[in-house]
Amino acid sequence: MEITEPDFEMLLQDILQTYGYDFKNYSRASLKRRINRTIAMERIPSFAELRYKTLRDADFFAYFLEELTVNVSEMFRDPYFYKSLRTHVLPVLATHPHIRIWHAGCSTGEEVFSMAIMLQEEGLLDRSIQYATDINQDVLEKARSGIFELSTMKAYSENYNLSGGKANFSDYYTARYDKVVFNKELSKKAVFSIHNLVSDESFNEFHLILCRNVLIYFDKDLQKRVFKLFTDSLNPLGFLALGSKESLIFSEQKDQFKPVDKKEKIWMKTS
Repeated sequence: MEITEPDFEMLLQDILQTYGYDFKNYSRASLKRRINRTIAMERIPSFAELRYKTLRDADFFAYFLEELTVNVSEMFRDPYFYKSLRTHVLPVLATHPHIRIWHAGCSTGEEVFSMAIMLQEEGLLDRSIQYATDINQDVLEKARSGIFELSTMKAYSENYNLSGGKANFSDYYTARYDKVVFNKELSKKAVFSIHNLVSDESFNEFHLILCRNVLIYFDKDLQKRVFKLFTDSLNPLGFLALGSKESLIFSEQKDQFKPVDKKEKIWMKTS
């Protein structure tokens, strides 16, 4: 079974009316692929069954929401991006008495802890606050816990070293059986909260906004809204960091930014 166009529209409307999640401006092709993948993985025989489970089974919907919102992350993902942040952005942030950073679409928090480690190594953690937001409460709870799989640490350590890490990566966590718990001091200046890029407004002025590999799942109208939101949310001379397949070049705000690192998709707001 694959979802039809009328059923797809009905499902999105059901989710909006029942849970308040608005997916109408997400990439339709990407959403359909993820819905059909869930149907196949869960062996759901009919749209009626999918609709019933979505509306009546809270555990299923929590799982389904994770599938729809694509929570894929890793620590120091794209390590040369983090090396560029360390080289070009953190020295500028260091000139501010207080530093505000927004991770928009933070997923399970790997990016937040990566940034906290860099801030600590540059002596900036105590005067920084990181706002980590997502639309999914369950992934925010995972992010807040600072608990990750031990099996991922070897790859994360390699990423950390390539990013210009200044210590032993294992110094930042404690292993417990098949999990690791990151040091609490890394998250003491982090605020994890719900924020919906589809509908919510700006809530602060930031020196750095990171939204990496999120916009690729939005259609052009929603990307337009989000670029305006980020521009309005940045301090003058603040930085915006996007994912490897995302760009400001075709946005209405492009003239308000200058590239800091074109390859690693880091821009500075100039006006």
